[in-house]
Amino acid sequence: MKVKNSLKSLRDRHQKNQVVRRRGRLFVINKVNKRFKARQG
Repeated sequence: MKVKNSLKSLRDRHQKNQVVRRRGRLFVINKVNKRFKARQG
């Protein structure tokens, strides 16, 4: 999982990426392709 300051570029890497807020942190998740994961904060 990548930890980044900005998730906007990571969200655009795949069509099914979604930005989700969990436990006060922002995550990029992808249920189709599990390698597109990222966290902010």
